Amino acid sequence: MIVRDAPSPNHDERPAGEPIDTLVLHYTGMRTAEEAIGRLRDPASRVSAHYVVEEDGAIWRLVPEARRAWHAGVSHWRGREALNGRSVGVEVVNPGHEWGYRPFPALQMAAVCDLCLAIIARHAIAARDVVAHSDVSPDRKQDPGELFDWEGLAANGVGLWPRAAGGARRAVEASSAPALLGAIGYRTDLPLPVLLSAFQRRWRPERIDGATDAATLALLAAVAALHEDTPRSIDANDASGA
Repeated sequence: MIVRDAPSPNHDERPAGEPIDTLVLHYTGMRTAEEAIGRLRDPASRVSAHYVVEEDGAIWRLVPEARRAWHAGVSHWRGREALNGRSVGVEVVNPGHEWGYRPFPALQMAAVCDLCLAIIARHAIAARDVVAHSDVSPDRKQDPGELFDWEGLAANGVGLWPRAAGGARRAVEASSAPALLGAIGYRTDLPLPVLLSAFQRRWRPERIDGATDAATLALLAAVAALHEDTPRSIDANDASGA
């Protein structure tokens, strides 16, 4: 894996004593890689990331991991706030929903996987703390979006994915949705449809409507089980108590 340097001035010191325990994945959401990297290196923008991965698999390091990059903004995960101080941010080049969202090429995803594996190894980041920008800022962000291959990453050791996503024999009650979302790590003070849409974007990308249908609820229970202190492979039948 070759990582080239394109230093950004947009970083500062991490909070003293705070671990690096979260990996946040984004898409750039700009028309070209050059435009995105230029913005992330522009002092006037006040934004940055530690790494950028281009569609051809090229990897750029903009900010040293020991420094705080400015990528997550107002964010929350598993009771933690202001995640810039404790995370590594990776921007994956894609025009995003505003400029013609498209699938992420296989070569790009392979580079993302290799980079993430290296980051996780350096900081002992737990699988449940590999997150989307839309997970940690569900009321503001959609990236990296429903076309991002989370399942493929999990199969290669980056993040989590349930073995099976549907077919629960016994229904999960809709009233349990907020508690399950909280168990996964989402903040629970936002409207339920907002949180469920973010959840679906990550875990059920074929349906993003914020509704508490039976399949979404079963999947919610399965994913919550994966985020226990000792994660295990589980399917929706297991999660529903069947």
